[in-house]
Amino acid sequence: MAALGQFPAETSGSGEFERQEDAFRDFVSTDGSTAYPVEAGRYHLYVSLACPWAHRSLIARQLKGLESVIGATVVDPVRDDRGWAFRDGPGHSRDPINGFGFLGEAYLASNPAYRGRYTVPVLWDRRTRRIVNNSEDDLCRMFDGPFSSLGKSDAVLFPPGIEAEHARLAKAIYAHVNNGVYRAGFATTQAAYEQGCRVVFAELDRLELRLGGRRFLFGTRPVEADWRLFCTLVRFDSVYHGHFKCNLRRIVDYPALQGYLCDLFQQPGIAATVNFDHIKRHYYMTHADINPTRIVPLGPVLDLMAPHGRG
Repeated sequence: MAALGQFPAETSGSGEFERQEDAFRDFVSTDGSTAYPVEAGRYHLYVSLACPWAHRSLIARQLKGLESVIGATVVDPVRDDRGWAFRDGPGHSRDPINGFGFLGEAYLASNPAYRGRYTVPVLWDRRTRRIVNNSEDDLCRMFDGPFSSLGKSDAVLFPPGIEAEHARLAKAIYAHVNNGVYRAGFATTQAAYEQGCRVVFAELDRLELRLGGRRFLFGTRPVEADWRLFCTLVRFDSVYHGHFKCNLRRIVDYPALQGYLCDLFQQPGIAATVNFDHIKRHYYMTHADINPTRIVPLGPVLDLMAPHGRG
């Protein structure tokens, strides 16, 4: 049994963090091309408010106005070697759909031979009683695509006119920022940590320059890549700077990135998806190999409602 917070299967021989691939990649469709048709009330989202990957899927659901179409249940932010758990507490609850005690039960119900980690988000099909998809990338595209007809918003996360550049920038943000902080934080050698940390800040420096001349990554409206970046930026000063040792600079030290972060945080409905208590308790209490005392820091004090001047 792995020690709390350790992921031995995801660390290379040279101490580098290697993320597990998503195991469930089926799609919901409108044309009958898959076994999962679009239906209101059929699908349910299992998420953690602490996890940036799950957070992005929750934001996409909110931006597309799909809250009444796709239900959601939040797991306990403190995860142990049994994985994510469904417990009653502030901002999280028991599983009202299947009565599962742990998210792992959903994985094993879908595939009894599954042996990987139990990750969030999970899109669950209430009819077939199995996981449809556990990739946040796929979920965002499904919410913006097949589910759009059931939503209450005309927001577009993947505008067709910028598809190629959007895909290129999203790939860089994932590799160097979203996953980059984990490559630094979960490194088990000095060389792997330093390499991972430098990659993070090189990309943040590039993004600071890009955002110095435009409100969002592609102009005047946020798209999926903005929310992809937001989910890491909003955790950075509270968690990644200290806990993951990504401490060359803070986001607040970047004028454009800090203003951009506040701008996104203040978009309608977004602040309600951010829970700093869940975020900090998850990272500082779950990764006992990094923080063996499991003490959760009081700070930093953040003011994401401050005027951002980017309108």
